[in-house]
Amino acid sequence: MKLFHNIASPFVRKVRVLAAETGQSARIELVQSVFTPVQPDRELFGSNPLGKIPTLLLDDGTALYDSRVICEYLDSLHEGPKMFPALGPARWAALTRQAQGDGILDAAVGTRYELALRDPSRQWPEWIENQRQKYRRSLDALEAESGSLDGAVDIGVITAACALGYLDFRYPDEGWRDARPGLAGWYAAFRERESMRTTAPE
Repeated sequence: MKLFHNIASPFVRKVRVLAAETGQSARIELVQSVFTPVQPDRELFGSNPLGKIPTLLLDDGTALYDSRVICEYLDSLHEGPKMFPALGPARWAALTRQAQGDGILDAAVGTRYELALRDPSRQWPEWIENQRQKYRRSLDALEAESGSLDGAVDIGVITAACALGYLDFRYPDEGWRDARPGLAGWYAAFRERESMRTTAPE
């Protein structure tokens, strides 16, 4: 399998962390993808018309995207503990937490694009602040439930960890730990897992 990726992408990292946690990293060949929001990777168009990463190209030529689909596919290939729990409360909790983590990333990545790529004269301050409030409210929600993060590793926990890692990577001055000691303590331990250390962005 080939994974079109960029090491800075938190959505790619989510896939790679799940692959590592399920013992499948060696099965995946990483293919570097270079793009910007206004210049998609044209080499991907034949596999993914959106031209976005992550895209997983299977051995039979089938392409899977986005990170949610790829992660669930990879979870179907191994015999160990599942990252997507079976039907029941645990499944809905994991999927909701995944949606929350993805929402943090959508807001943080969008803000990054606005600040780093758009001319300052054309930036929309109110929109930027709204995106920041989205991920800050979500961080507050994760803090409130931080005691439950120490359970089994699942797709929700992985996504939350990748979201926090992205904030550290792109927004080191955000100070998200300051008022969230429970979340900070959990992440300090989780980030030391091999799956997190070997996929850290550069």
